[in-house]
Amino acid sequence: MSKVIIYSTGTCPICDKTKSLLQKWHIGYEEKRVDLDKGALKEMLAISDHARTVPQLAIDGKWIGGFNELTELHMEGELDALMEG
Repeated sequence: MSKVIIYSTGTCPICDKTKSLLQKWHIGYEEKRVDLDKGALKEMLAISDHARTVPQLAIDGKWIGGFNELTELHMEGELDALMEG
């Protein structure tokens, strides 16, 4: 199973929606709060080519984008392949 990291903040409703979807799809994840951890923010900026919005997601260290990209991958059937990684 691949490792999923979600970079989020405590005040982001789309982050909450993303985490709910991951749970619904039975995909485990590690949450890194960029509002509480400057190291996590620095890591997110590096992996995402300096994205300034949350959530940002990475699967096995590869940046996939945010909520929209996650749902597109799921709808196109590509998320399962990434998770089998």
